[in-house]
Amino acid sequence: MFSGSIYKRCKCTEPKLDDVGQPVLDPNGIAKTRELGTRCPELKRREHGSWYYYVNLPDGPRGERRRPRKGGFLTRAAAQQAALKLWSEANHGIKVESRETVEQFLRRWLKNRVDLKRKTRCDYADFIERLYVPALGRLTMRELRTRHIQAMFEDIWAYNKVKEANRKRAEQARNACEAARQAWRAAPAPRPPDLRRRWDEAKATLKETRAQPRQDTGPGTQKRILDALSSALKAAVMEKLITENWADEVVIPKYEKPRALVWTEERIARWRETGERPSSVMVWTPELTGRFLDAAAGHRMYVMWHLQVFRGPRRGEAAGLMWAEVDMAKGAVNIVQQLVSDTSHRLFEETPKSRSGRRTIALDSATHELLRAWRKVQEAKRVEWETKHRENPEKYGPYVDSGYVFTQDNGTPWHPDNVSKVFDRLLKRLDMPPIRLHDLRHCAASLSLAAGLSMKAIQALLGHATFTLTADTYSSLMPQFEKEAADAPVALVPRAQVQTHPELVPASPTDVKVEITLIKGTGDGDKARTAA
Repeated sequence: MFSGSIYKRCKCTEPKLDDVGQPVLDPNGIAKTRELGTRCPELKRREHGSWYYYVNLPDGPRGERRRPRKGGFLTRAAAQQAALKLWSEANHGIKVESRETVEQFLRRWLKNRVDLKRKTRCDYADFIERLYVPALGRLTMRELRTRHIQAMFEDIWAYNKVKEANRKRAEQARNACEAARQAWRAAPAPRPPDLRRRWDEAKATLKETRAQPRQDTGPGTQKRILDALSSALKAAVMEKLITENWADEVVIPKYEKPRALVWTEERIARWRETGERPSSVMVWTPELTGRFLDAAAGHRMYVMWHLQVFRGPRRGEAAGLMWAEVDMAKGAVNIVQQLVSDTSHRLFEETPKSRSGRRTIALDSATHELLRAWRKVQEAKRVEWETKHRENPEKYGPYVDSGYVFTQDNGTPWHPDNVSKVFDRLLKRLDMPPIRLHDLRHCAASLSLAAGLSMKAIQALLGHATFTLTADTYSSLMPQFEKEAADAPVALVPRAQVQTHPELVPASPTDVKVEITLIKGTGDGDKARTAA
């Protein structure tokens, strides 16, 4: 049964008197006051004061009294309703007296999540410090509601508009810088100093605009932000800090995973005309893949890219591959780790994305031979670097025997982000239809499908957690194989003679024209007469 009280009080004050009825003074000689509280005679007026409640809860585990109270209600009914709600929540185990803030809870929650991978932990820490704490951290967990989280995402959307304006300014600055550069280069010698000055000013402006935030927080990232917060609030519900997960009712833009599309001739023509990509995830045809491999054959990252094209490891898995996990005798590599980076661009090793990510990949004969050759090249590079170190130790540091397969000249592994940047620059120089480095993995899947491998085999090759993920991602074959599938049903339908309207028949002396003449019937409907 409810135990507590509903009462009205105000903030009116009266002089504080001593035992003999004299005003009590502070050290500065100013009379002290005290609140009248429930004794104020003006409380009879409806608009004066506000309503309060206090609730008698069962004593705490150490015998401490629990008497939560709250005021500021406009009516007695509102105070009573709030008191009954508090009483009900307390009887269901909710920690109604907790004053823990959202900031305190989130940091405690992340500290206790010892099950998270380091990369995930870094992402969650970034969300907490950059988004959750500034927007929600001052609130207590008891005060947090859906509207507060929704407001946080509204701020994200508003900031996206600022980033869009920054992108436009950066593009304008880039065009102005290029125009200034061309003007300086086209000027006859000796070139006017003011042209060089304009170019330098344009470069400074471009540098300044590029320093501004320009990358949108897209629907996919927003979903990750909301999912991380929802995970934390789910733990808060289990701890009885809050009654429900306030993130469940938040509305954000719908995220649809981009579908991989193949670079067909028509899409390439459209891209060259407009510069627009049909999808953020694009896949090369076998012909485009061969063109890329031929052009990149002399590049120092060629072997890594060849491995990704045909065997499909993630870029972090390729960058983190160790020689100890390469079985040259059997022609296989063991994917047991990947190189990833935190928000500070620092590298660290981590297990693959899922349990099935740990896998053994059989090498094709071409990649097998390339790895043999690359190992010899790497040894030669090591000898060369150690010679340079002995001759000039200040410029060339000691060789790092990291044990990685794909390394720089000094033996340190490649940063996955840098591999992507080099890949993007090479595609631009080769004028190839653009894809992401990660899309080489999609190329491997599409080539395997076209070669006749089953979805289950491709799932094992790529290390997907589920068969559904593989099937949903790679549900179509290459265009030339889709054409065969499209023609198959047509071939099943027997046709005596195909009759076509003359305008649909290609103009050619060898073509046979089929003319269709309509004859008006009297009762049986129109009849058609054909003449060849």
